[in-house]
Amino acid sequence: MKSLLRLLICSLSGFLSAAEQPNIVVYISDDHSQFDSEAYGSTEVRTPNMAKLAEDGLKFTHAFVASPSCGPSRTALLTGLWSARNGAEANHKAKRPEVPSLPSVLRNIGYEVVVIGKVAHGNWAQFYDFDAVIGPPVGISDTTDVAKFLNQRTSKKPLCLFVGTRHPHVPWSESPTYDPAHVKIPPTHVDTAATRAERAKYLTDITHSDTLLGEVRTLAHEKISGDTLFIYTADHGSQWPFAKWNLYDAGIRVPLIITWPGTLQPSTSTDAMVCWPDLLPTFIELGGGKVPDGIDGQSFAGILRGTTTKHRDQIFATHSGDGDFNVYPVRSVRSRDWKYIRNLHPEFQHHSHISRSTGPSGLAYWQTWLSAAENNPSAAATVKRFTTRPAEELYDLAADPNELHNLAADPKHADRRAKMSGDLDVWMQQQGDTQTVFGTPLLQGEPVTLINKEEVKKAKAKATKQP
Repeated sequence: MKSLLRLLICSLSGFLSAAEQPNIVVYISDDHSQFDSEAYGSTEVRTPNMAKLAEDGLKFTHAFVASPSCGPSRTALLTGLWSARNGAEANHKAKRPEVPSLPSVLRNIGYEVVVIGKVAHGNWAQFYDFDAVIGPPVGISDTTDVAKFLNQRTSKKPLCLFVGTRHPHVPWSESPTYDPAHVKIPPTHVDTAATRAERAKYLTDITHSDTLLGEVRTLAHEKISGDTLFIYTADHGSQWPFAKWNLYDAGIRVPLIITWPGTLQPSTSTDAMVCWPDLLPTFIELGGGKVPDGIDGQSFAGILRGTTTKHRDQIFATHSGDGDFNVYPVRSVRSRDWKYIRNLHPEFQHHSHISRSTGPSGLAYWQTWLSAAENNPSAAATVKRFTTRPAEELYDLAADPNELHNLAADPKHADRRAKMSGDLDVWMQQQGDTQTVFGTPLLQGEPVTLINKEEVKKAKAKATKQP
């Protein structure tokens, strides 16, 4: 009844009063695949606060990001535009200065919009018209800044608060609370002692992020009065092979759980297909504002209000690269049960920080995969699949959720492949996608060279000083 009344007021007046605008709190983890939480079926990782959030609210089973790397994903969130239209195609590349900011719209309809930790990428929060930007841009590891802000806050405006942790981004915890002998190895990985040790660290970092989630939620409940939505999500999948920097579901399918006491029923779920560019348009509509024309994001406020059960029919995703570590542009379109992936340059080797960085990004376990591949055909196949991709990939997600069996060359699926390929062509043309290659690729057959991460950090710091 309350949600219907709010909808009626909005439709009649075009705006809501401050008292009628819900507060919005968004907690964002960094590099967390949907599969790795209790709420989504994991039986090995401890995430009691995510599970409790799902018990108290609505779980989205088909939530996706626009791109599987930090900068492009977060820029799509804050602009409501996919990468080709906002300019942030390669990781560590800011949006174009003329691209509007959606937080500005929230401010214009009366919200105080505050960021604590990592929400925009790097120092780019300055480009988004937030009322305040607090805490380390790499993301928080404790909730001190959150508690301080909420304790000292005096504004009577409705609050839209974004809180971004750095966990479970690398480097992972050096004091794991999981036993490497008992971790579960995904079918896309090679089971080595080093893999198990690193996975135990990764799971530990997820549990730490979950602890922070619980603390932020408690602070929000105690310090923010009135009608409040609380949202948990992640910017993309984990930093493992076939996840981050890839358009497989492990890279683009993320947790999204929302509580809204008095409006959303507890322990419910929806299979509506939504994506990160849809989030801020949803907040704007719920706050009584007008979603800007011409953006890619589409409000799913109707899902939350219970007036519809459907949203998107297709999810598009793009990835263009991450410096010279990862020069491998790729595009995809996903329906509920099928995915088509186009690797724009199959003549390039596929690599990432995991296989080329001298920093704490995965090289230690990747080298054990290479060693295993010398004598183990299964390991060799995994390594080859990581580094060598075909021009097209097609997956039956209902039968093959891990995307292991490429059906693109199967004559039985030729019509489906052609239809999804055509849909992707149309979308890329609409986006103005120039298919730019960022960085220097490694061609198939060329030796793999390592890149010094500290030197790259210095170059990034210099580059990100400019919009």
